[in-house]
Amino acid sequence: MSKEQWGLFRCPTCRGPLQFQLRPWSDREKPGTVQDGPSGQADCRPCGAFYVIRKGIPRFVGDSGYTASFGMQWNLHRRAQLDSHTGLPISRTRLFSVTGWPSDLSGLSILEAGSGAGRFTEVLLASGAQVYSFDYSEAVEANFANNGHHPELTLFQGDIFRIPFESASFDKVISLGVLQHTPDPERAFRSLSEMVRPGGELVIDVYAKTLAARLQWKYVLRPLTRRMDTGTLYRLVSRWTPRMIPMARWLRAIGGRVGAKLVPIVEYSHLGLSPQLNREWAILDTFDMYSPAHDYPQSVASVKRWFDGAGFAKISVRRGPNGVVGKGTKV
Repeated sequence: MSKEQWGLFRCPTCRGPLQFQLRPWSDREKPGTVQDGPSGQADCRPCGAFYVIRKGIPRFVGDSGYTASFGMQWNLHRRAQLDSHTGLPISRTRLFSVTGWPSDLSGLSILEAGSGAGRFTEVLLASGAQVYSFDYSEAVEANFANNGHHPELTLFQGDIFRIPFESASFDKVISLGVLQHTPDPERAFRSLSEMVRPGGELVIDVYAKTLAARLQWKYVLRPLTRRMDTGTLYRLVSRWTPRMIPMARWLRAIGGRVGAKLVPIVEYSHLGLSPQLNREWAILDTFDMYSPAHDYPQSVASVKRWFDGAGFAKISVRRGPNGVVGKGTKV
């Protein structure tokens, strides 16, 4: 990250400018590695707030709070969903099918909210865009390890309700698979909408609020699993999910997507993943179903109301691969 890129940061408390103080590299440190990233501090003189820079990443949150389980899962499965790791364009296909954006985004600035380990960060960087990416959890460390070498990436740990930039700073803002896991999805949407420049675009997706979705195993078991210690839950998921994959595959073969939902796990052999990768994705996403503190699906009507109320035009809200997809252009 260059000084110019860091210069766009503002204090999330008062929106004042920040002054960065970094400790110099030692001879043993290797730029681009999460273990040896530079440390330091960012100071806001107008309000006196300060923010730690640790492992090369500015931290605008005190701790990972309700997102701790995400930090755990993405650091354990850092490379699992990267297209460069799977050899399949799964993340690329999803991103461009949802956004409708061209594959060449050179010269544009993009804010990515809720990056996880960086599966979509990797795709956005390959498009030529200048990408500012953040997560509330320590998943940012996995993203740094995966993508931190890229000169067009500015990565930080931040709160979606207190984004550390001036309003209207970005050409495009994107958040996939995130809003339903915040304490207040509509408020999180409004916070993202403030970051979009006039004429810029916001794209989000969120779990769909339907009767069929509510009958999934996830919502039957979550009252128990979300109260479990995350380590205990992960061990249970890691033990039982691989044993249930053959049943899930058989049910998908005879009943399609409906059949696959009859078991309390997810698996992705139909995407062309190898057995080893399918096992890892199954563990990762099954844990992801049961561990989040918050899970608030939304209707198409609700998402459309969000865009209407935030001053967007050319609004498109539809069902997509991960629930409800919303897109609009800021007036």
